[in-house]
Amino acid sequence: MYVGALTLDLLLGDVRSLKQKRAVVRPIIAEVRKHFPGVAVAETGDHDLYRRAEIGVAAVSGTADNCAHVLDQCERLVAGRPEIELLSARRRLFNDED
Repeated sequence: MYVGALTLDLLLGDVRSLKQKRAVVRPIIAEVRKHFPGVAVAETGDHDLYRRAEIGVAAVSGTADNCAHVLDQCERLVAGRPEIELLSARRRLFNDED
């Protein structure tokens, strides 16, 4: 069994309040959940900064290749959004021997 964790650091576009931030981040999270129902996704950091967001994605798979493939697709989906800029993506892969 393999568990993959992906952390995406986002810079939000023309956002001037935490309310506007929620209006941008929630649809991104919902879209990832819609396209990849087997992954867990949530806003995991930068809660008090209105122009930054951190989104965490976790996937479980029987093979490392499949886990990495799903995380790649999630990263591409988020990076393709025009209202945000993907600053960094950090990935970790764990197996049952770790």
